[in-house]
Amino acid sequence: MKRFYRNNNFGLFVAVIVLFGILSIFTENFLSGYNIYTISRTLSLYAAIGLAQAVVLVIGNMNLSVGAIGGLATVTTGYIMDILGYSNWVAVIAGLAVGILCGFINGFITAKFGINAFIVTLATTYVFTGINFGLTKGFSFTKIPVSFTILGKGKIFFIPYIFIFVIVVLVIIYIFYNHSIIGRRCLAVGDNIVAAKFSGINTPNIIILSHTLSGFIASLAGILYISRMGAAQPAAGQNWLLIAFAVAILGGTALNGGKITAFGIILGALLMVMIKNGLVILKANIYWEQAFLGSLILLAIGIDRVRSASYKR
Repeated sequence: MKRFYRNNNFGLFVAVIVLFGILSIFTENFLSGYNIYTISRTLSLYAAIGLAQAVVLVIGNMNLSVGAIGGLATVTTGYIMDILGYSNWVAVIAGLAVGILCGFINGFITAKFGINAFIVTLATTYVFTGINFGLTKGFSFTKIPVSFTILGKGKIFFIPYIFIFVIVVLVIIYIFYNHSIIGRRCLAVGDNIVAAKFSGINTPNIIILSHTLSGFIASLAGILYISRMGAAQPAAGQNWLLIAFAVAILGGTALNGGKITAFGIILGALLMVMIKNGLVILKANIYWEQAFLGSLILLAIGIDRVRSASYKR
């Protein structure tokens, strides 16, 4: 418990527990099986979106094109299923390949030309979004095989398959950053890129790798979106930017790099989802959502400050 108290996610954990308790006490349906199922499905998608941003933040960069990549991967996968009629696996591989390519482009331009990732990904956001709507003309692909939606809609008791899948992905990410040489090099680059260069780490390759990984996870989130919704919509990903940053930062991923936690990603996603879900159940004005989110973020930060101060004493 003492070790957990020192953890950077302690404040966020307390905020989640407080909100969970409030919603459990003051609402009738919050703990219902159906609501837990609904929360888990949305939480899974949010966690994937936040993770796509976190793997770039960890090296001190950012990816503003997470949503654009996810949207392009979504329509690519849907087009291959709906229009071309190829199998699910072919469509998924194509969608992931699009995400990997987009992420590689971001990383290559950033690393090889020395352009700030903010500028690069801001520009590619419009490029990828333009390609998306240019190819689809705003039309959705709705002929998605029922077998493809099993991951997004299926469940064991009240636990969705998509939730289990995302947990497995987060475990792999945890192992990658904590128990692999490349993962530790990513953390080193984020912690101090100059020191990483002098220690012999090929920092351009690490930057390219991180952006490529971000593109891969963003496209994976897009594919999960199709499976969850049963349709591939060109508008998918348009509201992912706030989700990506909020989940990643709330989850303890440092803006200046060097730190990422899989457990924090889950907590950050859970906090956002509970706020949205709680407002719906309480029939509160949805426009208060940002105020609730901001208040809980301040609570989490405040608890962490108190924890850090008491630990130093």
